[in-house]
Amino acid sequence: MRSLTIRRPDDWHLHLRDGAMMEGVIGDTSRHFARAIIMPNLVPPVVTTADARAYRERIVNAIPDGDTFEPLMTLYLTEGTSPDDLEEGKASGLITAVKLYPAGATTNSHGGVRDFEKAMPALERMAKIGLPLCVHGEVTTPDVDIFDREKVFIDTVLDPLRKRLPELKVTMEHVTTSDGIDYIKSAESNLAGSITTHHLIINRNAILVGGIRPHYYCLPVAKRESHRLALRAAATSGDRRFFLGTDSAPHIDPLKECGCGCAGIYTSINTMSCLAHVFEQDNALDRLEAFASLNGPAWYGLPANDETITLVRRDEPVDFPAKIETGAGTVTVFDPMFPLHWDVA
Repeated sequence: MRSLTIRRPDDWHLHLRDGAMMEGVIGDTSRHFARAIIMPNLVPPVVTTADARAYRERIVNAIPDGDTFEPLMTLYLTEGTSPDDLEEGKASGLITAVKLYPAGATTNSHGGVRDFEKAMPALERMAKIGLPLCVHGEVTTPDVDIFDREKVFIDTVLDPLRKRLPELKVTMEHVTTSDGIDYIKSAESNLAGSITTHHLIINRNAILVGGIRPHYYCLPVAKRESHRLALRAAATSGDRRFFLGTDSAPHIDPLKECGCGCAGIYTSINTMSCLAHVFEQDNALDRLEAFASLNGPAWYGLPANDETITLVRRDEPVDFPAKIETGAGTVTVFDPMFPLHWDVA
């Protein structure tokens, strides 16, 4: 196959940051993606509908001329989140979902949830009104190994929550383990999962073999090869419960290349090329549209995009920049460690 036309894709998990960084990276998303669920972990975080409205306005003002792109806004769940504000945000059409960060789980998550009982009024209201919960599915208990955090979260947090509120619609974001894949598959309803570009390509060796390579460090951290293969099997299967959420997360190089580097991998610029490579390797190009363009909208109750994009397989590798320059500083682009021949025409 030399070309493939699919519905224009969406990104169901995206970090745009704010200010100069957002202005520097948003074009890499709006060029290819029609919509994206925007993460709320700014400093300070997006915790109210008023915060989300103001942030959305800043995003819209930064979209490059000629691009059409719709930011889908989320709120950062705290122990003091107002159930009434959530309901008003959903009713207004502004709020698409609410994001759960266990406190300390990832970048700017220190204001996340520690005591789930305190967040229960908000979660109960979300279940009642059909507002989805997007979860960063890791525990942060110090005695739990970082490679086991997702499994322990499923066992000790997510499964009890879903049994308590079975009508709550939950997205397990950036699933990284076969345990997560199996748990989603076992659910009868109200559970789906997003999978990132980079977790389909790298395992934990990419971070550690041959020296510490900080630009492959993310949270949740990449796991064993057996988990990566489980993610690929799920993504390329066509199963409607799995869809693309890049978790593209730009950090300037000095914050990655330091003694305590930030977690995050920047993939927006080359995601579609990477995905086409993965799906071609797995003889599943005919299912790329489901993963990138159809399953996500169906899960969130939105129509698939009418527009299309065409991917073309070039004879020579596509030349992506190793780094991009933003007003906030230099950001390193994800290197999949193999040549990319698929390009968005």
